[in-house]
Amino acid sequence: MPRRKRQATTFNLSFLDIMSCGFGAVVLVFLIIDHSIEIQIQSVNAEVLSEVDLLEEDIREGEEGLVRLRNAISSRDLDIVEAQGRARVVTDELDRLEALIASLEESEVSETTDVDALKAEINSLEERIQQLREAAEADGGRSAREFQGEGNRQYLTGLKLGGNRIAIMLDVSASMLAPEVVNVIRLRNQSEAKQRSARKWVQALGTVDWLTAQLPTGSRYQIILFNTEARFALPDTQGRWMEVANSNELERGTTAVREILPSGGTSLYNAFTFLNQLESQPDNIFLITDGLPTQGKDAPRSNTISGPARLKHYRKAIDMLPSNVPINVVLSPMEGDPMAAAEFWKLAQNTGGSFMAPAEDWP
Repeated sequence: MPRRKRQATTFNLSFLDIMSCGFGAVVLVFLIIDHSIEIQIQSVNAEVLSEVDLLEEDIREGEEGLVRLRNAISSRDLDIVEAQGRARVVTDELDRLEALIASLEESEVSETTDVDALKAEINSLEERIQQLREAAEADGGRSAREFQGEGNRQYLTGLKLGGNRIAIMLDVSASMLAPEVVNVIRLRNQSEAKQRSARKWVQALGTVDWLTAQLPTGSRYQIILFNTEARFALPDTQGRWMEVANSNELERGTTAVREILPSGGTSLYNAFTFLNQLESQPDNIFLITDGLPTQGKDAPRSNTISGPARLKHYRKAIDMLPSNVPINVVLSPMEGDPMAAAEFWKLAQNTGGSFMAPAEDWP
């Protein structure tokens, strides 16, 4: 009996040993699997980090390229401005030489050598102007729309055509028909065809065409017509700025202007306050007019007005202009209004704009 009991004990110990070995094997398998998974995760993480580094390098290179591109654009803009400035200097010199030739011819100088030399220099300057203008156009890109003048005239005027929101304000009062009062009265009583073909009015329309052809393609604009009241050339654009890049809308605007017939008096007060109807303030204004206003905010009580009264209306009107905005004036002087040129010139100078009294054949 004691011997059997000892055999059973021995059997029990062997079974426990077997169980321990099996558990250890399972633990070992789990450890091996866990280590394999950890190695795989580390490998994937290394690949992802490598891709992130490559993307960050691409971003840095892209940012550096963007900076270089912006610097190149700024340099090109500077070249354009310098070319335009040189062109204006050459144009001024050309005007001086032409005046000198006219003076020599009037004095009946018998020696033609000096005159011929001056004419040769003028031809050289004209070629230089053409080269500068072509260079500026090549650098600055194409205009939003084309404008075809007569002959080989150069359209270097000194008008500051930049800006993001450009307001073109056209005087459509009756005086825009002619520079003389008697001719204004005569044309006002003639047919619409005669009024539309009036030289002064045709020039005003040509000025609008020229300005819209020079607008920067990335800017916005609005055309405002005014006499005693003001309105947008395109009523469906009420209050909003139009995109220069939208050529169809630009053509619609200039066409609408050509359908207008000049009539009534002039209120710059109402014209300038009308700018408040735009969704945002303009940063450049072009004013096409022919003289001081004939009324203020309200209609006058009399059919006649004195020069001092017109000046008073004008000075009240310019107080309505937005501040820090250049005013560029294209003035077609009216007979019997001697103070207009000086007042509008001062307005342009004080606001950082430009002043121009065009020749009869401009633009």
